[in-house]
Amino acid sequence: MAEDKNELVFLPLGGLGEIGMNAALYGFGPRGDQRFVMVDCGLSFAGEEAPGVDLVLPDIGWIEQRRKQLAAIFITHAHEDHIGALIDLWPRLKVPVYMTRFAANLLEARRLGEPGAPKIDIRVVEPRRRTEAGPFSIEYIPVAHSIPESHALAIRSPAGLVVHTGDWKIDMTPTAGDITDEADFRKLGDEGVIAAISDSTNVMREGVSPSEQAVAEGLAEVIKASPYRVAVTTFASNVARLRAVAIAAEECGREVVLVGRAMERVANVARELGYLDGVKPFRSADAYDRLPRDKVVVLLTGSQGEPRAALARIARDDHPAIALAPGDRVVFSSRQIPGNEKAIGAIMNQLATAGIGIVTDADGLVHVSGHPRRGEMRMMYEWLRPACVVPAHGEAVHIAEHARFARACGVPHAVVAKDGAMVRLAPGKPEVVDHVKVGRLYKDGDIVVAEDDRALPERRKLAASGIVTVAIAIDARGEIQGDPAVDVMGLPLLTKAGEEIIDIVADAIGRTLDGLPRGKRRDSDFVETAVARAVRSAVNGQWGKKPACHVLVVEV
Repeated sequence: MAEDKNELVFLPLGGLGEIGMNAALYGFGPRGDQRFVMVDCGLSFAGEEAPGVDLVLPDIGWIEQRRKQLAAIFITHAHEDHIGALIDLWPRLKVPVYMTRFAANLLEARRLGEPGAPKIDIRVVEPRRRTEAGPFSIEYIPVAHSIPESHALAIRSPAGLVVHTGDWKIDMTPTAGDITDEADFRKLGDEGVIAAISDSTNVMREGVSPSEQAVAEGLAEVIKASPYRVAVTTFASNVARLRAVAIAAEECGREVVLVGRAMERVANVARELGYLDGVKPFRSADAYDRLPRDKVVVLLTGSQGEPRAALARIARDDHPAIALAPGDRVVFSSRQIPGNEKAIGAIMNQLATAGIGIVTDADGLVHVSGHPRRGEMRMMYEWLRPACVVPAHGEAVHIAEHARFARACGVPHAVVAKDGAMVRLAPGKPEVVDHVKVGRLYKDGDIVVAEDDRALPERRKLAASGIVTVAIAIDARGEIQGDPAVDVMGLPLLTKAGEEIIDIVADAIGRTLDGLPRGKRRDSDFVETAVARAVRSAVNGQWGKKPACHVLVVEV
């Protein structure tokens, strides 16, 4: 009998080693000739490594080169770190995309707000029904999370059953969305789970996460105890939180003003699908000034310190419709995503300086994570009884700890992998068998650029040391016509000796041009190189840094 060369593999393109940018492939078939499905296609937010860039996308070049082997994309839920890259990356793949109604409506609302966005081939799925795609059969299993219609995926192939948990928690009293039903996962465990690809976000935290219902009660207490305006900032997609704030506000006789386009978009979709049934319509920002200070709650975006979001603008006192006064309160009903601490801290300082009260989860139960703590993870492994765990959705420290924890829970195998690591799940012992090229793409304005695009290192250089621009006119005989035009940006005004930097630059240009023979001056490239070198050297001698220098020679 011929040896079966078919393999079941898991290949993360993003989301293992970072929080966000989730995208993973599952493949089945002979090595090098597998058929694939992709699970999620999300984004993350750029940091200081990419000045001027807002969004980071996974580099899908590996599967793009093999897109005939890709059968479909399956979206677990509608958070941006799982769905946000679709609009930009789907045209490179052009395969059917499966998601729930809530995710589909939210994506369509966003698409309509972006001129030129592609019409994606979306197929709406129902929970607990199987969808065939290539060699796979995919079943959506409802879970509790911080956005409606979140699902784990039961991924079946000829090699066996894999459970991709997505983002989940155990919450028996969610205020919007489903519960994580023990019966569903015990049934999968009885079928036999060869591997669980599982959420690592809160593996460092002991116990079990509080319920969303408890957060609703905590928010109600804060609103009732506040004498003046209350502004609540949270993730725009957290429909349960929007509902909780709205109900608490109504109990206190307050109106809810909704601020922020992303939040308005989510609220519209949630109301359309019934997740805000019984909640009074939200007021728009233009109603804010007409409401008494003790009769208003503001729901707004910007919980992560985003400089263009509503909260940042309010803290800077430059929002066109919303202003806060001493005695008002801002409730941060969200967690700080790693890397955003400075931006959030800056906004808190601005609010405190203005005499505005700040309430965080350190002051009371005003936020709870949508991800499982160790107690919940232990329960899940008791239900599934997987032969292997591959920790996902976390930074390296989370993934390493999750692997140790899974083994302590009795899971026979735990594979520590990172983006680009191809993990063979079956047959045989699960292990990393290959590595493929992965990386990041950057959404720069309306353009998606590769991480090796020259714009990014150039911007980092400009951010560190500024730029000097020089324009020189030289005639055909090599004579300088007029004075060179000089401009500096991002350099200090004066040297330690009190001399103006621009004078240092001008002197370096003059000495260099005077020292060049007339024949050399007729060589534009030679002049540009000589002047740039002299300027950078002169500035470095006075400042200790070498700026970028752009020299333009105009032949007249």
